[in-house]
Amino acid sequence: MNRINPDKLYHSKWTATTPKNKEKHFLVTELVRDDDEHVIDVILQAVLTHREQTLPWRALKDDTTWLMGWR
Repeated sequence: MNRINPDKLYHSKWTATTPKNKEKHFLVTELVRDDDEHVIDVILQAVLTHREQTLPWRALKDDTTWLMGWR
C-alpha cells in the first residue's frame, strides 16, 4: 500500500499497472477539495493522450493498480 500525503499530490507522477488505451503514465493536474479544504479527489491526466479522469485520492494508495513515479 502506497503511503500518500494528499496535500502533496499536486503534479505527482503515477504509473498504471494495467494500462488501458496505451495510457500508462499519468500526472496529477488538479486537487478537488471539499468545503473544509480536505482533498477528496484528484484529476489525473494521461501523458500520451492528455485525457483526464477523476479518482478519489485514496484510490492511488492501491499499489496493485497504481505505482508512484513513472516506470
